[in-house]
Amino acid sequence: MASKLQSAQPQGTNYLYVVLGGLFLVALAVLLFYSFAPLASFGGCVGVIEINGPIVSKDIPSSIFSDEVKGSETLAAEIESAGTRSEVKSILVLIDSPGGSVVASREVYDAVHNLSKPSVSYINELGASGGYYVAAGTGYIMANPDAIVGSIGARATFSDMSGLFEKLGYNETDIKSGAMKDIGSQARPMTPEERAVIQSIVNESFAEFKDAVVQSRGSKLNGPLFQQALDARIMTGRQALKVGLVDSLGNKKAALKKAAELGGLNAENPSICSLSSSSGKKGLFSSISSEFIDFLVKGAGAPHLSYS
Repeated sequence: MASKLQSAQPQGTNYLYVVLGGLFLVALAVLLFYSFAPLASFGGCVGVIEINGPIVSKDIPSSIFSDEVKGSETLAAEIESAGTRSEVKSILVLIDSPGGSVVASREVYDAVHNLSKPSVSYINELGASGGYYVAAGTGYIMANPDAIVGSIGARATFSDMSGLFEKLGYNETDIKSGAMKDIGSQARPMTPEERAVIQSIVNESFAEFKDAVVQSRGSKLNGPLFQQALDARIMTGRQALKVGLVDSLGNKKAALKKAAELGGLNAENPSICSLSSSSGKKGLFSSISSEFIDFLVKGAGAPHLSYS
């Protein structure tokens, strides 16, 4: 029995040496990794959010006539979620949008503007009106040199079909409680008083847009050129850079690199966290759907207040 115990003791000691040696090698490997790999790139990523197409309040599912469109509620929720995720060190907002609803554009702008993390927006082809409004909420804006940028303004669209109704022999009578109750009716021309009311609403929405840009861009804006841009003109990325509406020109890769840099990540090979929850399904006839829907809305005489 004694001989067996004596022979077992060296074996247990050898096993202990093997375990300790293994732990030493693991510790050495970790030490070497941190010595030669960029520390900031470990355990962090750039959160990427895409805004494509019109900016609307509610989600629009894909159909035969339309692409899937994420509403402002979904986009704002994704942005706010990114702000709470510890692995997301910075946020890149990819924008290809002509704008849209005043309310929806403001909701997404607020979500981006309220982030406590570094944020970058990249305008690929189109970042106009509400699309630019959202971009202005980020701390840094990069645009493709040939992108369409700007269109800082608001509008309300109404249709007057009284001439057509007269030819058709169609008459419409409104029984109303106040002079302005049928404002925007397509059955008659708009009165000067009604036009003044609508103009005041448009002016208020425009002032909100302008103030957001001034607040976000501050001293980056070229005063005289910015005043010219307030006529709602569109411009290229190059022209927008001169105005101060964007910080630099580049491509998507350069924008990702900038977002990684601001987030303290390895800018040469940053990790990416996709924050989009939708699949981006396409409709068969989607190329004509948005124009057709816009025509129906305006033709129905409905108020169409938008940043677009």
